[in-house]
Amino acid sequence: MALKLMQIAPHEAENPTELSLRQAFELLEPKLRPPFSLTIPKPQEYSVLNKAILYGVLYECHVGKTHIKHLHAIVTDGYGLFVSFLTKVVNELYVKLLEPQKCQLVWVTKELIDVLAVGVDGLLVCLLRQIVGGDFSDGNLWLCFEMVNILLTKWDCLLEVESMILTSGLYAYLRLLADHCRQLSNPKLEALKQLEIDFCIKVLKEQFPLCLKIGRDLVRLLQDLVHLPKFRAIWKDLVLNRGEFKTLGFSGIAQLYITRTPSQYMLLRITPEMEAQLRFLLTHVKFGSHKRHQAWFAKKFLCEPNRETLIVDIVRFICCAHHPPNEIIQSDVIPRWAVIGWLLKSCTKNYVEANAKLALLYDWLFFEERVDNIMNIEPAMLLMVYSIPRYIDITHTLLEFLFLLMDNYDVEHYDILVKGVSSSFSVCVKKGVIRSLDVLTSCDALSPILKERLGSFLFGTKFEISGKLKQAHLPGHFERVKNSTCMETPTPSPESMR
Repeated sequence: MALKLMQIAPHEAENPTELSLRQAFELLEPKLRPPFSLTIPKPQEYSVLNKAILYGVLYECHVGKTHIKHLHAIVTDGYGLFVSFLTKVVNELYVKLLEPQKCQLVWVTKELIDVLAVGVDGLLVCLLRQIVGGDFSDGNLWLCFEMVNILLTKWDCLLEVESMILTSGLYAYLRLLADHCRQLSNPKLEALKQLEIDFCIKVLKEQFPLCLKIGRDLVRLLQDLVHLPKFRAIWKDLVLNRGEFKTLGFSGIAQLYITRTPSQYMLLRITPEMEAQLRFLLTHVKFGSHKRHQAWFAKKFLCEPNRETLIVDIVRFICCAHHPPNEIIQSDVIPRWAVIGWLLKSCTKNYVEANAKLALLYDWLFFEERVDNIMNIEPAMLLMVYSIPRYIDITHTLLEFLFLLMDNYDVEHYDILVKGVSSSFSVCVKKGVIRSLDVLTSCDALSPILKERLGSFLFGTKFEISGKLKQAHLPGHFERVKNSTCMETPTPSPESMR
């Protein structure tokens, strides 16, 4: 009997996917040796044969090339079925695969790119999602290296297969690079960081029209990297020299602001296992019974050193990629705003907390009812309202941060930010997220300065921004480096680089 592909504990049940592949291999093993049959298999036989070959490729590393030649000989569907089985392996088994099998998995992925296999772009996305943010273990860094190497060396093939895989890679590696740059004394990262920089710059310079499809979150990710010379140059061109991108119809950074980022990008920095646990928490766990689930989630995904940066990605995922139906919203299942409140309270580093609040409020800055989804801004609104009065510090912090963003994020496009925040408040009332804004404007627990600022903003009266409000809790990455538009300046502070 063939050995298994992965390591499992004695008490664990066999994985159905792994079992299915192994049984197919055991059934057809004699037929997997040359010379191969030239008979065209029937549909059911074809499915079993694909499973058997896949298991052979992953397990019998020494004859992997022979199995691939067999696959080339029998394929009738553009490799679609084989890729679908391999994708299932990545999603369900990758974490527990043995090291040789992980190497084989990456190797066969390269082979499938070379033949322009149907669905290989989805397979690559699934592999990108297995890279864990804030994880500096050898295995995770190996996968980081292999994937960025694939994206660079298979560039032309990927453009032919599905060019959007390059923007998925760009989104993933911009976010990973920000984490990697905070590790200043890790020599293992230097070569990897250079590859990540080379790939991201190549996409931005050579495929900028595709990059526009990422939308406003491209700006959010770039702002964490402008301390790197190559990204600073990209940033300056984005703000001051848009003609450098040679993209017909690109009108400047405001065009990115008003483009909502598709939700599939938010999944890229959440592993499938993490996504499943979050969706379970937000779909089945009752409010009041949630603390042990949250504690379990934190222990599994957030307690390792440097993993706290995942909170930013989780907040963005909850806001933009998990939109529960009305029956869940109206039930006693723990709501999104409560989970986000817990995540914000879990932040121990200032730069993580600032970036998490930015992730929560980002769509508020550019909200346009015609193109944006109210579900993206609903959690922040409800978190502010339902934190009164017991957790008034959260209400105060979020409102204050929102006004700081509006005043400082991009002074050259202040009108866009004011319009976005104003629309967010008004649409939340219009659509019934809250009954009235009186709960905020009449809240005695808010500081007088903040309460006055809120009232003046909502009701159009003139307000002199207090120096005290301007200075309070200003996040490090809005530190100015030039006295020009603030869009040139949100660079990470020295504190955020520790």
